[in-house]
This record gives sequence, C-alpha cells and structure tokens, in this order.
Amino acid sequence: MKQEEVSHKGKIVSITPEVTTVSILQHAACGECHAAGICGMSDLAEKTVDVPTDPYAFRNVGDEVEVVLKASMGLKAVWLCYAIPLVILLAVVVGLLQAGVGEVAAGLCGLAAIGLYYLGLYLLRGKLKNEYIFTIKG
Repeated sequence: MKQEEVSHKGKIVSITPEVTTVSILQHAACGECHAAGICGMSDLAEKTVDVPTDPYAFRNVGDEVEVVLKASMGLKAVWLCYAIPLVILLAVVVGLLQAGVGEVAAGLCGLAAIGLYYLGLYLLRGKLKNEYIFTIKG
C-alpha cells in the first residue's frame, strides 16, 4: 500500500488566529522518510512547524496533535534538493571538461553552479513555503 501522507506527532506551543505552532520531537524513523529533508525532521532535535489555524477546531496550547504533509510534496522536495543539483553539477562539469577546461576549474565551476542554484532556492523560500503546507489531522 502506498503511503499518501507523512505525519509527525507533536504538541501545540502557541495559537494565533493565523498560525498554530506545533513542536515536534524527532523520531528515528524519520531518517528513512523521503520527505525528511523538506520538513526538517532529519536530525535528532526538537522542531517547530507552523500550521494554518483552523478556526473551527477547538485546540489549546499543550494539546497532542498529528501534523501531516502530503507525500507528493516530499517527493518534490527530494527533486528540488538532490536530483536537480546533481544534474546541474554533472552538466557543468562534463560540459566544461568537454570544452577543454581543466578538472579543478570544472569542479569549482560545478560547485559554483550548485551554489547559485541553492541561492535561488533560498530567494524563493517564501513561494516554496506556501506550497509546503502542513495540516493538523483530526
């Protein structure tokens, strides 16, 4: 059976009309999850996730909840964080080596290209944050 969502148990730490902040304690099982990179749960630490507040749900600070993200968003995160940078690195290095540039220069240019890619992701973090929306289950 295919998993449709990625979930983490946590505790509500604050509630505003716009955002409910949930504190999540990392579990070891997240290391195997393909969405761990986007939700930031891959290292063993306490994390906070902002979830849009549901005005019709009656929750209080301290309530135990389950925070959910669609699994498809995790796969998209893997592409953005790992697959595309790998393709960029390979294309730049191989292209420059074929053009006759030295190995060290080609490697440095490949790293610079990846750095520019990640800078672009950083500059688009607001737009990406709007696409990766967590919800509270139940």
